[in-house]
Amino acid sequence: MFDLSTSYLGLKLKNPLVPSSSPLSKHLDTALRLEDAGAAALVMHSLFEEQLHAEAKMADRFLLNSGIGHGEAEGFLPDHGGDKSTLDHYLEHLAKLKSRLSIPVIASLNGVSLSGWVDLGRELQQAGADALELNVYHVAADANFSGESVEARYASLLSELHGGVNLPIAMKLSPFFSSLPHLIKQLERAGARGVSLFNRFYQPDIDLDSLRMVDCLHLSTPDEALLRIRWIAILHGRTRLTLAASGGVHSHEEALKLLLAGADVVHLASCLLLHGPERLGQILADMENWMSEREYTSVAQLKGSMSQKNLPDPDAVERASYIRVLDGYGPARGVRS
Repeated sequence: MFDLSTSYLGLKLKNPLVPSSSPLSKHLDTALRLEDAGAAALVMHSLFEEQLHAEAKMADRFLLNSGIGHGEAEGFLPDHGGDKSTLDHYLEHLAKLKSRLSIPVIASLNGVSLSGWVDLGRELQQAGADALELNVYHVAADANFSGESVEARYASLLSELHGGVNLPIAMKLSPFFSSLPHLIKQLERAGARGVSLFNRFYQPDIDLDSLRMVDCLHLSTPDEALLRIRWIAILHGRTRLTLAASGGVHSHEEALKLLLAGADVVHLASCLLLHGPERLGQILADMENWMSEREYTSVAQLKGSMSQKNLPDPDAVERASYIRVLDGYGPARGVRS
């Protein structure tokens, strides 16, 4: 019998496989299928700051200011008819998920501004969220905005939210920081309980026919897990924050490697979008088979055993591997005479 349990954000989970923020959580039936397949928790689709701001501006324009300059219109303001906002729908769906699922539900906030997070966090807490994931999707394109300022924005957002809610908070980060361990120390001091590594920025493409920038979404590939393996191996045992690996997990192999590196949980999205919720159950079964063959009895036994802190050669996850790989690579047969 295996003990697959783990802990993330102070939540005791039955195993380390957690569907990450994706459209799958928008439908109750799909969420139930994920739970049936063995999901240990569920991260909801994101509540986007831009959507909330756009709705607020629209309401202000058409409901509050529609009579400006037209005195006869003052008494005929349009009736919104009780239409529900994006936030209302999100809170209702969160409450519905909590009423039907037995696993923890983590709400997801996505934005970059320095205000409004506390009120949102409180509403999500009241609706039943077990934890919050703060996803700061920020592209630092302003040359006058220093790296220190970017890090300070992340810490300020987290500190503001942490001061207003009693829920554990995970910060979802991109890999584009000059010193990721330093930033994580700042987030630890600001009140984070965990970090999720990494966010995937969706890159715009250029349409050569129309000469326009176009949106482009590519699902992850297993190769993307390598970046997560390196940084989680470096961070394990050097922070009190719990570590979630997010991106590139398509089979039990990537999941096990990330756990060996030191992840507390492994987030899944692309493989579930490609193959359906039942793919999670297959990954879980394959993990158990691998553990049985090697006589592991628990996730705790293998977790972090391949982290930098526990490796006999700690340089294997830093620059030494870069030199070895390049020095040992040769051109394909026939390329060099």
